[in-house]
Amino acid sequence: MSEVVRLQLICLSVVGSGILILLFIKSVFPRVIGFVAIVLGLFMLTALAVPQMASLPPVEEKFDIATVKTPTDLAAIGQKIFFSKGQCALCHTIGPSESARCPDLKGIGAKLSREFLYESMTQPQAYVYMDYRHEGLPKMYPAEMPAINKNPIGLSRNEILSVIAFLQQMSGEPISINPSELDVPGSPAAPVKAAQSGPVAVAQAH
Repeated sequence: MSEVVRLQLICLSVVGSGILILLFIKSVFPRVIGFVAIVLGLFMLTALAVPQMASLPPVEEKFDIATVKTPTDLAAIGQKIFFSKGQCALCHTIGPSESARCPDLKGIGAKLSREFLYESMTQPQAYVYMDYRHEGLPKMYPAEMPAINKNPIGLSRNEILSVIAFLQQMSGEPISINPSELDVPGSPAAPVKAAQSGPVAVAQAH
């Protein structure tokens, strides 16, 4: 017997008790209790009749190197990770937004090199970026970028490279990451070059 069925039986018992009280007891106070029991039981039965949906975390994307044949395949995986396991969309937007908690990523793949993007994800506090493209003081954001290669997000090197490929594709740039650069399980990870900023990046040492 499922939990829902057990609860429905309890509600029916409450309603039945209330009906018996109204039928066989003439005192006012017990009849009020019986009426309240009927109302509450019917409310609970109505609530239990609504389909129950489990609240589950987003499905974690599986990174299968065997399915990655082209840079476009890598970008497709990166897009899924961006909106699921990577949790990037919780803070970043792709397009201007007044409510953004972190910088807008629209066109970021054309503004920063892949090495710089990699460092920004794995060592986000190495530099603090200031947006000087508007009037007034540089805009500061309320959320602090976590190192996404560490807990609780914990993206692998392959997953980070796929997100970078997505950001480049989304920016209309050629994808500079080749599937041959991905780490094969069981082999040592390839080193990542020191980051360098793109042509329009502005950084301030933190």
